[in-house]
Amino acid sequence: MTPISEWLAAGSFFDYKGHQIFWREAGRPENPVLLLVHGFPTASWDWESIWDDLSSHYRVITLDMIGFGFSDKPYVYDYRIMDQADLCDAFLKRMGVKSYHLLAHDYGVTVAQELIARDIDHGQRPTLLSVGLLNGGLFPETHRRLRSQSLLLSPIGPLLSRLTSKKAIAKNMEKIFGPHAPPDKATIDAFWELMRAKRGKRILHKLIQYIPDRIAHRERWVGALQRTPRPVKLINGLVDPVSGAHMVRRYRELVGDPDVTELPQIGHYPQVQAPREVLDAYLDFQRGLGVVHEGRAS
Repeated sequence: MTPISEWLAAGSFFDYKGHQIFWREAGRPENPVLLLVHGFPTASWDWESIWDDLSSHYRVITLDMIGFGFSDKPYVYDYRIMDQADLCDAFLKRMGVKSYHLLAHDYGVTVAQELIARDIDHGQRPTLLSVGLLNGGLFPETHRRLRSQSLLLSPIGPLLSRLTSKKAIAKNMEKIFGPHAPPDKATIDAFWELMRAKRGKRILHKLIQYIPDRIAHRERWVGALQRTPRPVKLINGLVDPVSGAHMVRRYRELVGDPDVTELPQIGHYPQVQAPREVLDAYLDFQRGLGVVHEGRAS
């Protein structure tokens, strides 16, 4: 496990709307670009277990979205999925990306859906080549939110944000990881430090606005999954109570010719709980597209 201090030391910052955004890059410049988009309430460090392997095939780039991890967490800010997609677009432009592959988790899958919709809309933007999705609320009707998430959305949300404790976070993580591959102490410690960085606890009720965002933009974001001409791969931990087997069933109903890898004993954080299985499934998907070969990416 890469300590979060080392993850921070290996990254850099850029400006977005007057705020500092943390980012990292690895791999050969000539390799295909892979953008990794993290989930709530953690950060890009979530990818650390598969980072080195992916960087042997890709030019891997990632960032902590605004309000997360080591990036700035302004209190007076309208945290919305559309803005996070704007941030990803700004990041791609800054990195000089002309075309890219996308792999996303949790909150990040909703950002990915907006990026897919923008790809369908065309315009002057980098070309999206393929999409990989891990556990996340792709369909608002199948998203089974935790009680703490509902409370963050309620009038007591600001108070709950400030009262959130490491013990409470550990309890929620144990629930969504499931009984077969629970989080260890080092993982919980890292998650907690990422949330606490830059006084992040106090904005949890603002970040949670992605849930009503999903409802408001369902037609656009579910439609993007259904209409995209880009190849899409879903890798899902089935015992996740938030977006596990029940979400996969809905995905198979709504998405034509679905490409799905199911991980029966894994929960909400597949890349943390089963990094080898996630890596194998994703690279097999990319080999099928002719992007990855045994030696390196094409």
